[in-house]
Amino acid sequence: MPAADGQEAGLKGTEQAYDEKFIHFVVLFNVDEDYFECHEVMEELWLEEGRNRMYQGLLQAAVALYHWRNGNYSGAVKLFTHAENKLSQYPDQAMGLDLRQLRADGARCLAPLHAWVEEGEKSGSQPPEFIPFRLHIVDERLMEEVAAMAQIPLEQRLHGEDTE
Repeated sequence: MPAADGQEAGLKGTEQAYDEKFIHFVVLFNVDEDYFECHEVMEELWLEEGRNRMYQGLLQAAVALYHWRNGNYSGAVKLFTHAENKLSQYPDQAMGLDLRQLRADGARCLAPLHAWVEEGEKSGSQPPEFIPFRLHIVDERLMEEVAAMAQIPLEQRLHGEDTE
């Protein structure tokens, strides 16, 4: 089981430090609902951080929403399931996020999608309507950093000059 103190997830000492890519991921997920770009940003961070499983679970939750919105229901089921498997290994709150709520939101979405892929698709019924959810932020510092980054226009965040 990964370290509950968050060391694997990119913490520095006892003070929570958030990578700019992580903050951008949260903004893309919560504000822009741009799950493709979420994937791009988090994959880069995931690779930089040594393939951190929590980052991978967050990435998979975003990709599940991307697939669902684009009509790839079996892909959404697969990715929601993978995300749950990864994120279940972490405490209810980690990296400033309420992972318990994220797991609950993923399960709430997964149930009707799984049922439709298994039965509804064959019966000709309509697939479950896409209903996005947000990452619940539980750390005030992360909330402030997300709010500040959200003020930057999407195109500038995605294609602006590198600030690092």
